[in-house]
Amino acid sequence: MRARSVRSYEDVVIAVPVSVPYVRYSQESAHWWIAAALRGLVKGAGITPGDIDGFTVSSFSLAPDTAVGLTQHLGLCPRFLEHIPMGGASGVVAARRAARAVQAGDAEIVACVAGDTNHIDSFRSLLGSFSRFALEASYPYGAGGPNASFALLTDGYMRRYGATREDFGRICVAQRANALTYPQAIMKKPLSLEEYMSARPIADPVHLFDCVMPVAGAEAFLVMHEDTAKERGLPYARLAGAIERHNAFPEDPLQMRGGWELDVADLWSAAGCRPDAVDLVQTYDDYPVIVMMQIEDLGLCGKGEAAEFLRGHDLTNAGTLPHNTCGGQLSAGQAGAAGGFIGFVEALRQVTGQNLAAPVAGARRALVSGFGMVNYDRGVCTAAAVLEAA
Repeated sequence: MRARSVRSYEDVVIAVPVSVPYVRYSQESAHWWIAAALRGLVKGAGITPGDIDGFTVSSFSLAPDTAVGLTQHLGLCPRFLEHIPMGGASGVVAARRAARAVQAGDAEIVACVAGDTNHIDSFRSLLGSFSRFALEASYPYGAGGPNASFALLTDGYMRRYGATREDFGRICVAQRANALTYPQAIMKKPLSLEEYMSARPIADPVHLFDCVMPVAGAEAFLVMHEDTAKERGLPYARLAGAIERHNAFPEDPLQMRGGWELDVADLWSAAGCRPDAVDLVQTYDDYPVIVMMQIEDLGLCGKGEAAEFLRGHDLTNAGTLPHNTCGGQLSAGQAGAAGGFIGFVEALRQVTGQNLAAPVAGARRALVSGFGMVNYDRGVCTAAAVLEAA
């Protein structure tokens, strides 16, 4: 698609990556996790809650509250407020909308936060009321949750493009190796390709290690003017380009592409570089097949070529294409809507040298991609961004 003239995100930067350590289950509310992330932002930036005049929130377990209720709950008084219930696309969407708000003068410092709790019964409850599609067209028939939908998508992708389970397995094994360098990852044991291949089936051809582990946790970052970050002595990254798209290609009988395909030329035009110029890639990874879709639709290779492309690369942090460098959701855990933030926060750490996971040598430019809100048979929210070191 021909690139349009895209207004840049000049003078706006991203700073203060915060990850509240994940736990498998928690009796705390989503409010507690979001407040913990906000506390981390305040402490990390050396500011007070009163300095935050913009606030975006992403959460699945916050009900009945939204971002509106949280302002009172947390004692904030923002003049820019966004509730972004977009799952895996939330991190990039939050960053680009906050950046536009700062550019427009609607806020000076925006706190972008995502967090969810995970009680014993949280995931089942979420599946039953996830969307009107879930309530009426899938959950009553025993097909609640994404496993069945992604099994169909994975099977269709394998049949059409010739990808194998081994191809998906290499993604999972590399991410586990990366997670072992990230102290906050839930998964603590190495994963071999043999173990991946022999894992029990969940919804054929999806097996155990193709699925994320639901956890409780939170992720966050700040968006502000570059001058503000400099005055406060904060390491920061520039938002070189960002895109978002919703409900792309609804006529496709099976989702083999996402909205990134419509806007990829705009992304790289704004970033002023080609896909092969990035030092690391953070994709949304609820299932490995979605990783392949993002690799293709964002221009790293042609459509249907991701399996062959990835066979030629080492995806670990010391490899030729570092990917999901803290382990991603598949090995670090999926903290609900914070799963849409983990890649963005990790990319920010890598390009600003604030690593918790093993650093990618010389990392200065990162591609981050998001995918979310699987309604019945496909994800309807897609987003991507390029972060650059200052």
